[in-house]
Amino acid sequence: MDPRDLAYAGAAEQARLLAAGTVTAPALLDVYLDRIARLDPELRSYRVVLIDSARREAAAAQDRLNAGERLPLLGVPIAIKDDVDVAGEVTTYGTSAHGPARTQDAEVVRRLREAGAVIVGKTAVPEMMIWPFTETLTFGSTRNPWNTEFAPGGSSGGSGAAMAAGLAALALGSDGMGSIRIPSTWGGLFGIKPQRDRVPLAPHDGAWCGLSVNGPLARTVEDAALFLDVTATGAPEGGFVAAAARAPGRLRIALSTKVPPPLAARIGKAQRAAVAEAGALLRQLGHHVVERDPDYPPRAVYGQALPRYFRGVHDDVAALPRPERLDRRTRTFARIGGLVSDRRVSAMSTAEADVTARVTSIFDDVDVLITPGTALGPSRIGAHQRRGAISTLTLVAARVPFQAMFNVTGQPAAVVPWGLDGNGIPTSIQIVGKPFDEATLLSLGTQIESARPWAHRRPPVS
Repeated sequence: MDPRDLAYAGAAEQARLLAAGTVTAPALLDVYLDRIARLDPELRSYRVVLIDSARREAAAAQDRLNAGERLPLLGVPIAIKDDVDVAGEVTTYGTSAHGPARTQDAEVVRRLREAGAVIVGKTAVPEMMIWPFTETLTFGSTRNPWNTEFAPGGSSGGSGAAMAAGLAALALGSDGMGSIRIPSTWGGLFGIKPQRDRVPLAPHDGAWCGLSVNGPLARTVEDAALFLDVTATGAPEGGFVAAAARAPGRLRIALSTKVPPPLAARIGKAQRAAVAEAGALLRQLGHHVVERDPDYPPRAVYGQALPRYFRGVHDDVAALPRPERLDRRTRTFARIGGLVSDRRVSAMSTAEADVTARVTSIFDDVDVLITPGTALGPSRIGAHQRRGAISTLTLVAARVPFQAMFNVTGQPAAVVPWGLDGNGIPTSIQIVGKPFDEATLLSLGTQIESARPWAHRRPPVS
């Protein structure tokens, strides 16, 4: 099999090839290590590549395969975002202010290893995971493989760039304000933010005052479902892969391009077209499609998402041993978060149920909500240098207004690759499900993937 085709085959297909003996685990890892050595000096998707330990893990995986052992991800190389602990490695959070190497894997990494995964490296993040671009004073700029003049998104920007460039089979991300869905959109990937607490955050439970979750950035819907099968609790009957393989039936689907208030954003032509084209396709597939906006509370973004976001960053910074090393913009962001009191956090937690009930009331009449994945494409590399915290936030929020509301409600949301914008960068649609209903999103995602395949697309830097 051509090494480039193998690199883009995806985790589920690679697991099948490994089990059949078509490829060995060490050979598969070498495909990725070679690609990383050639392509990543330009992209900087990895903060660190764990060459020696990954080779040991791949050799051990092959011994288990030779002995007839079968695990869902046995021998499959996976990338880990650098806000998640890997034993023996530092978790930098994109800064030199970090502490010592971790002694234990995070629970999600433990579950991936238990399923047989080979941990190939840790991927780049913006400092303290704050931004939807991945540029830091400490580690430099991560570039988008589709157009290297632009950012890949963030905060799972390194994971998104690695996946888009064929430098991992599957990547772990986290999503507190869209950080899986944004880089998945701009990388041409299927990314899903699972239901809150579906995938463990331990030892960082409750991150960002409950906004954050862990989840996959994947080549295919099946790959994302496989990730959930080996990491998540509370799977649907038969598991997530089985749910992805089931026909969705005739769904009631709402299309909305309304920006959650009080945010203001201009939605680009390509992004609007994606929603309109999705509606036409879904009607052809037999679904009942209407145009309908959720009942967004007027100030839920400012009253819920932003205060929890600021306070979450403050709490993360407070745990660092050397916060003086942080970028000035990050320190300002954290200081603002310190103004959000424990009493305010408690009040927001109490009010969350009412916000969720109001937003999810649309699901009394529909099964799935579709919005643009983002309002616009990514910023250019360096566009936000020398800007302050508030001016940067104002600029980036206008590009990505459709994510944060569903971190507040905690319900599952995924992005499905669509077309390309005028800069050659992918667009997407966001599909939002009822609380705890990842199964419908996976099933619908598979149906769209079959009707409009995307996994064969490869960026210029690939």
